[in-house]
Amino acid sequence: MQFKHTTLCLLVLILLCSLQASAQKKFTISGTIRDAATGETLIGASIKIEGPAGKVGTSTNGYGFYSLTAAEGTYTLSVSYVSYQVISQTVNLNQNTNLNLDLKAGNELAAVIVSARDRKDQNVRSPQMGVEKLDMKLLDNLPVLFGEKDVLKTIQLLPGVKSGGEGNTGFFVRGGASDQNLILLDEATVYNSSHLLGFFSTFNADAIKTADLYKGGMPSQYGGRLSSVLDVKMDDGNNKNFSMQGGLGLISSRLKLEGPLIKDKSSFMISARRTYIDFILKAVPDSNLKGNTLNFYDLNAKVNYKFDDKNTVYLSGYFGKDNIGIKDLFKNDWGNSTATLRYNHVFNSRLFSNASLIYNKYNYSVELLDEVNSFTATSLIRDFNLKEDLQYFSNKHTIRFGAQATHHRIAPSDIIPGSNSSFNPLSIENRYGLESSAYISDEYVVNPRLNLLYGLRASWFSLLGPGTFDTYNASGSVTSSRTYSSGKFVQNYFNLEPRFSASFTINERNSIKASYNRNTQNIHILSNAASSSPTDQYVMSSNNIRPEIADQVAFGFFKNISNNTFEFSAETYYKWMQNQIEYKDAARLLANAEVESQLLFGSGRAYGLELYAKKRTGKLTGWISYTLSRTERKFNGLNNGNYFPARQDRTHDVALVGIYKLNKRWTFSGNYIYYTGNAVTYPAGKYQIGGNTTYYYTERNANRMPYTGRLDLSATLEGKDTGKRFRSSWSFGLYNALNRKNPYSIDFRDVPNDPTRTEAVQTALFGIVPSITWNFKF
Repeated sequence: MQFKHTTLCLLVLILLCSLQASAQKKFTISGTIRDAATGETLIGASIKIEGPAGKVGTSTNGYGFYSLTAAEGTYTLSVSYVSYQVISQTVNLNQNTNLNLDLKAGNELAAVIVSARDRKDQNVRSPQMGVEKLDMKLLDNLPVLFGEKDVLKTIQLLPGVKSGGEGNTGFFVRGGASDQNLILLDEATVYNSSHLLGFFSTFNADAIKTADLYKGGMPSQYGGRLSSVLDVKMDDGNNKNFSMQGGLGLISSRLKLEGPLIKDKSSFMISARRTYIDFILKAVPDSNLKGNTLNFYDLNAKVNYKFDDKNTVYLSGYFGKDNIGIKDLFKNDWGNSTATLRYNHVFNSRLFSNASLIYNKYNYSVELLDEVNSFTATSLIRDFNLKEDLQYFSNKHTIRFGAQATHHRIAPSDIIPGSNSSFNPLSIENRYGLESSAYISDEYVVNPRLNLLYGLRASWFSLLGPGTFDTYNASGSVTSSRTYSSGKFVQNYFNLEPRFSASFTINERNSIKASYNRNTQNIHILSNAASSSPTDQYVMSSNNIRPEIADQVAFGFFKNISNNTFEFSAETYYKWMQNQIEYKDAARLLANAEVESQLLFGSGRAYGLELYAKKRTGKLTGWISYTLSRTERKFNGLNNGNYFPARQDRTHDVALVGIYKLNKRWTFSGNYIYYTGNAVTYPAGKYQIGGNTTYYYTERNANRMPYTGRLDLSATLEGKDTGKRFRSSWSFGLYNALNRKNPYSIDFRDVPNDPTRTEAVQTALFGIVPSITWNFKF
């Protein structure tokens, strides 16, 4: 291991030295691109310099920083960003130069498109494939449940991303399970990204600056999950002027405040959101509803301070909590907490550093209020994460390298019985782990047609004491047991994860791309539900559970038409998965100290075709996405060892999205979705025990739910332009406008008065759901 680590360091030094040597007679221009009105850094802004010696270009990184190197001379520098005015000026490059620029918002209508932050032909030229960059302005017009702007529901309209179910924020990417998605908020892991059992996401759109989804060809700086990365960054805050914005809806409201602490040097942002369903319940005359609890609230906050052009510090945090309760029966609450301290430092015009100290916690509590059988059950997962990320820039190479270490603590379950309860107390041992990694990647512009992005990630995972650790055989019996003291290494795993992507530009409008990447995962969720729930149980890799591994290859064709107005892409992928986890029949997962004895381990495969066509500009914009896919698993203890559909397997997924800008005030939008029903297990027969019906099952996931189809509509009315700072708008929506009763679950029961017959009962959550929201900003 030491040899491999030393080799990785030497590789970094060799690359840096060789690049520096090749540029000794050139000069570098670098700086940060910001919004002139707010001071927010602009991610993905395009910078070009053109002169007698040629033309070179780049884009700003995730912190708004850019760097370009060219031979001495006079150049025309231009900076562009969608919906902003282009800056052009002459620069005399006779020494290394720092040039920070502010862009002013333009008057033209913003291109309503998922990749709007990048240059218009970025989808063709970039070596990165399987990535979607969400434009937050897009969320203002899309129809969603209850009228609440939602990042997670929006990405479910993209190819390769499948919804976790009707109204649910859970999602599956290219055959992966819901726990195989890495969700980051300002670099902190969010373990449960949903509110109110999945009908809202934890991401308050007002507080979000960018959201990038990686489905394949994952860059080396990301790791720890098999299927995807959703990287969400919060607004930095306006360092020019104080502003306020928010919205009042039928069941929730939100408010955001931002402004300078020290103008042009320091700013803050704070955004809060809360539902008030519980207040509505109190006003309902029905006494059975009074005393029930149903609400969530969340808070996003961020502050930054710019010491000088080379040093900036950021502190951000998130806190959210859900409360659900039925009076005299139960209470259930859960929530996330995150905190991120980041320090940006520019070593020189080519080397940029971001160091981060990160904390995150997810916990839940369930309380049964029955007088005889009362108890409280709690669980949590908590991380401390330290990371260092560096970027080195030259015209042909952008090298990114760094390391990180995360300390995990999982408290699986503590059960505390009530004073008169028949339950016995239970406390399952905490588990501790140390997850470390080092990585390097290089984005290499070989020539104007060929771009490469390649890298290597080395990951280590160590399961730590204290505790007693059992080893189980295939039947679930203990074969050995050993006790370790605090900090002792119980089990260690080391994996190398190569990553490679390439794009070849056929001409200005067409390109082909290919990628291969390997990912590993050491934090796993145990759940019998089709999508995530607050009581999902987390476990680490151990002496019984090996790291999950996925290898994915992908190929794609990308085409732009009519001066980049229309885009088309076709991607196909195949993914092999090792050490996948399933559960034995009748497995008991919750509050089980021997839960690892209930598990089965096997393999999986996923493959599919993703088609995507979109219109970027004009009064009518939108896209059509279609995914044809299969997702299968194979376990020796299930279905006679044959492949069978995974729970998230769906053959067809279709999404149609249209946004029509009628005039300056009215915008209409709609989307229609269709997807094949999830794979489920229906009973194969039944028998009677003591007068009660018991069902038995044979093959796992051998049946299908009915298909889901839904049409959503919305309209946005902008307030009249009075020339003052205050602006407002009204958003009207119809969720499930065709009133289709889409299946949420199907249960089986005896036919009343004839127990020899069985009937299936389908539950649907929503009919037509209207919404209205008043938004304001000043």
